[in-house]
Amino acid sequence: MQIKNFEVINTKRNLLGFSGGVDSSALFFLLLKKNIPFDIAIVDYNFREESKKEVAYAKELAKKYNKKIYLKEVFLKTTSNFEKKARDIRYNFFDEIIQENTYEALITAHQLNDKLEWFLMQFTKGAGLNELLSFELQSTRKNYKVFKPLVNTPRQTLENYLKENSIKYFIDSSNDNEKFKRNYFRKNFSNRLIEEFEKGINNSFNYLEEDLKSLKKTTSLIYKEKYLEIFENTKDDNLNIKIIDESLKQRGILLTKKQREEILFQKELVVSHKIVVTILEEYIYLCPYIKNIVLPKEFKEICRINKIPKNTRFYIFKYLDIKELLEKIA
Repeated sequence: MQIKNFEVINTKRNLLGFSGGVDSSALFFLLLKKNIPFDIAIVDYNFREESKKEVAYAKELAKKYNKKIYLKEVFLKTTSNFEKKARDIRYNFFDEIIQENTYEALITAHQLNDKLEWFLMQFTKGAGLNELLSFELQSTRKNYKVFKPLVNTPRQTLENYLKENSIKYFIDSSNDNEKFKRNYFRKNFSNRLIEEFEKGINNSFNYLEEDLKSLKKTTSLIYKEKYLEIFENTKDDNLNIKIIDESLKQRGILLTKKQREEILFQKELVVSHKIVVTILEEYIYLCPYIKNIVLPKEFKEICRINKIPKNTRFYIFKYLDIKELLEKIA
């Protein structure tokens, strides 16, 4: 059995998101086989009885193969919107580890079934290309790379690999619970579609991703420094929102349909209380949202004359040189 795509991992300090399930267990041993360096991170949500055994297994593997292990324990008060909460907790944890320990990349075990489940979930909600094609082989999040080397590999192939090599793994009992939307799509659609149409589905994803890359090439990044990005306004709402979608996606935020509509209508919005997005006549500004800073009159006047958006000024004042910025965008 040949599983491809590991050649894209060109970094030396990597963090593997681990759970002890089929996908991450297979990926752990495939990375070892490919001599790709990595450490592991695991989150225990204390949601299932077997989670303690999964953590113990992660510790056992880390010790045996000389890997650093990072563990986070979480106790959620309610299972309402559990999937989103769990994802946010997990990725915030990864962000912290990578920043504090200077890792270059995150490696996740998402596979083809996951990719199709996500596509179907977003498709039925009403989504654009950026949301539909969120599972890329290689992408960027904040200041690090994200690799998904298994993203074109069916789950059954990974399960076969584990069984053929007598590798231990756990089955998540909550996978049978259809109150989680992902499980509904998995059990009723994606698994069967992959079994019958794997080649065609993989080809379609490849074509769509190439089309998306071509669209991205039409965007014009005028300025980027720290977490401030300034793009040229394309005068096309569809292209503008794709630019904004992509920037926010790299910052770990996926726009909802309502947020996209509000941005285009209001021309300025603070998304998820984190990022301020402003569409001006000539430019699109995105940066972290900061408030409660008193700005000097001289600075405010410079911003007013040069049409710097009001909610963007605070970030520029705190982290950037306004004169240098104006010189570059001139």
